[in-house]
Amino acid sequence: MDIDGVLLVDKPTGCTSHDIVDVVRRRFGFKKVGHCGTLDPLATGLLMLVIGKATKIQDLLMAEDKAYIGTMKFGQSTDSQDADGQVIEEKPVPDLTREQIETVMKEFTGDFYQTPPMVSALKKQGVPLYKLARAGKVVEREPRLVNISYYRIHEIALPQVKFEIGCSKGFYVRTYCHDIGQKLGCGAHLIQLSRIKSGNFSLDRAISWEKLQSLQSAPELAPFILSLPEISRMRRA
Repeated sequence: MDIDGVLLVDKPTGCTSHDIVDVVRRRFGFKKVGHCGTLDPLATGLLMLVIGKATKIQDLLMAEDKAYIGTMKFGQSTDSQDADGQVIEEKPVPDLTREQIETVMKEFTGDFYQTPPMVSALKKQGVPLYKLARAGKVVEREPRLVNISYYRIHEIALPQVKFEIGCSKGFYVRTYCHDIGQKLGCGAHLIQLSRIKSGNFSLDRAISWEKLQSLQSAPELAPFILSLPEISRMRRA
């Protein structure tokens, strides 16, 4: 069955974006399947899969702004900047006020340069940085211009802070947490992350991982796939 369109999946924690792509390709017999923006194994939420002819607009969909809800933990820095890494530094967490936290978060709004983490899929001379990191190597990474359009603090329960941000393509939320921790002088790392929006696409239309696994054929999956005309209308909305 030839199907062209976009499937919105609510990714669970513990698996990679490629794992989801592989399951959809094999289970439903699609020849072309890709995703629009990697989510780390720790992260959950909106993963956009492009199927068939929709792979031609993959770059357009990847370029759109994203929104996330996450939780950072102060007092510990890790080598991956998230909870999947090893703790490399611990410091006491002061009695930070909401005003102190907001003051630093305001510094990371609008356009600014962010240095990608060593534990990432970016490549240096053809070698993924995470492979170099595993070998104990640290190489220079070129800072990239990124943007945060808004931020909100949802909850402060030190040493943890739950927040929401809207950001540009290629933004590393775990690096954002790390940098905030450095500014506050106590270190921090990301312990939870969920992508809630990409462009005009949100989790409201996403199929759960459990429901996806319960389907056995492409015709069963078809009602959950957004057609190319529908994608076009939603992007203009």
